[in-house]
Amino acid sequence: MSTPPPVEPEEIALARQWRLEVNMGTAAAPDWKVCPGITAFQPASEPNFEDSGDYDGEGWGGKTKTGQDWEISLTINRRVSRTAKKFNAVHEAIRLAHFAYGNANRLHIRYMDRTGLPEAYEGHAVPTWAPAGGERTALGQVEITLGGDGPLLPIANPVVVTP
Repeated sequence: MSTPPPVEPEEIALARQWRLEVNMGTAAAPDWKVCPGITAFQPASEPNFEDSGDYDGEGWGGKTKTGQDWEISLTINRRVSRTAKKFNAVHEAIRLAHFAYGNANRLHIRYMDRTGLPEAYEGHAVPTWAPAGGERTALGQVEITLGGDGPLLPIANPVVVTP
């Protein structure tokens, strides 16, 4: 009887696996910058199904996917340069897009597994920006929702991790 090959132990994936990047350039010349200070990140992609059952199903129901929405809810610790008296450029791009209209209200974003695993996505989103406020000892946090505007596409993970 032969000995089975050893099984590589698996690890549990952590919620902090995600990295969010915002295109600070153009579509023709992207300039991807990391959104720092994320303390919570929750992507969601909800399909819409309609009942497509008919008599031919002999009483069994049917479902047809007719659409899909996506969004990302995240919380950030706001970053600021004490010497330059400026907020982080990515945080500012999100905040200013929240107040804008038209194309200026859309962000080109991508998010991926920061460890280099294959899960990664790209799309355009419309942000909401809600400072959390708080007591005198609280951190300057902001709750952000990135509402999908168009498709969220799986992409090859651009993060390269060398072991």
